[in-house]
Amino acid sequence: MSSESAGSPRRLSTESARNPLQVVRDRLPEAREPRFGPSMTREPTAGKWEEKLKRIEKRAGHYERNPLGSAYKPRLARPEDPASVWKLFRRQAQAFQFVKTCREAVHVFALEDSVGDGHRIYLVTTYSELWHYYKARKNKKFLMHCYEVIPENTVCKLYFDLEFDKAANPGADGPKMVAQLIEHVSRALQESFGVPCSAEDVLNLDSSTDEKFSRHLIFQLRDVAFKDNVHVGRFVRAALRPAPPPLEEQPRAGTPAGPAPSSSAGDVAEEPGPSGQGGRDLSRFLVDGKAGGQQLFVDLGVYTRNRNFRLYKSSKRGKSVTLEVAEDNRFFPTQPKNVSEEERYFLSSLVSNIRFSETLRVLTCDPPEDKERKTPHRTSSGPPAATVGGSCASPYPELDEFVLSLVDKGGVKGGIRRWNYFFPEELLVYDISRYRWCANVGRAHKSNNIMILVDLKNEIWYQKCHDPVCRAENFKSEGSPLPAAVCLPFLFREVGAGAGLEGAGRIPPG
Repeated sequence: MSSESAGSPRRLSTESARNPLQVVRDRLPEAREPRFGPSMTREPTAGKWEEKLKRIEKRAGHYERNPLGSAYKPRLARPEDPASVWKLFRRQAQAFQFVKTCREAVHVFALEDSVGDGHRIYLVTTYSELWHYYKARKNKKFLMHCYEVIPENTVCKLYFDLEFDKAANPGADGPKMVAQLIEHVSRALQESFGVPCSAEDVLNLDSSTDEKFSRHLIFQLRDVAFKDNVHVGRFVRAALRPAPPPLEEQPRAGTPAGPAPSSSAGDVAEEPGPSGQGGRDLSRFLVDGKAGGQQLFVDLGVYTRNRNFRLYKSSKRGKSVTLEVAEDNRFFPTQPKNVSEEERYFLSSLVSNIRFSETLRVLTCDPPEDKERKTPHRTSSGPPAATVGGSCASPYPELDEFVLSLVDKGGVKGGIRRWNYFFPEELLVYDISRYRWCANVGRAHKSNNIMILVDLKNEIWYQKCHDPVCRAENFKSEGSPLPAAVCLPFLFREVGAGAGLEGAGRIPPG
């Protein structure tokens, strides 16, 4: 066989060094007599190859302009990177059920299709894997309109959604209003909870257009978070409670009180305000609505259960303007050290990105119908009506009963003083009252309380405590298995194929 034959290494190496499209052109059929009879001609064959070549050239040009990203693979250099989890669901509830079966710290995100009917699908993945594909998503249209799903009952950050119509408010100075709001809320945090805050602690994201002013604020409080976004909403309403009119201007009993405020302003008036906040003028935060009437430029509807909150660098469906760091932003993330600055902003923007630590303070704000407590408190107790055995009830009553059985020993009947749920770790932290026995010292502490931590992912529980010595030692008792009867329901482990998207349980991220 000749060294120049089609299969020779020399010819292959020569061709591989050339333009691959030229190789295809050179291999087009030569002009020769048809093999299957005189009625056939070479023109249709050559034309078919030319058409195929055009399609190849078009696709090659597309991928030259939009190169495929690499697949997500945890790196040895970053052992903290989780394993790959990428699963889609038609329903939000199914996505949360699947989360409970995962060992990795996964989260739920909502995706909108750019050209679909507006329905959202729900993605379960880790922060690391989402960012891997999200940062280079030019040719991944399914990641252009992404939302964080803020899980109900989970510890989260203080956040705001601000907006007003520019045509209806030609004289409004949006950036100035944002600065004044940050100052006002910072004062409310200090007066109500003793929590220091300034503009340097607030991530300020902007997606304004020529028609609408739009901002997201995510507060990065140091070692402080709220019990959940419902408590955030109560605090926001309390902080923005309108000032009461002077006594001489208040209507007498039996006389009309005047026109009712708009729905936005009316919602604010229902809540008790933090100490010292009620007498402040909030007119600077009022804007004119498109349909007339005044309202706060703070959207009070974003504090509902499992709220979908738009991600940093995402746009709304049908829009091209994405959420970006505002020009007047004064928060600059420094952690974690081993990632890019852009990824730090992304992680900081996630409302439910809060992990448990012994130094974390969890704030609550009581509901307005609680007549005995009219201001926010520094504790984190659950709603007064939801109790079991005189203790605060979590979303898992079977676990509550189990924890109560652990602290009912030696003639001491303990209780659950409060509980907090950390979604990233699937961790329930119970603060115990009355029962102070500590495994570290082998006796009960005289004055410091203990904690029972239930790890739902690994199905174990262990004890920590508030004693300064135990905390300095970073004491944690040996993990003990949870009884099968109180582990997550079996149905969470049997999320069948029907729960996902048929044929699309994984969108190929590349």
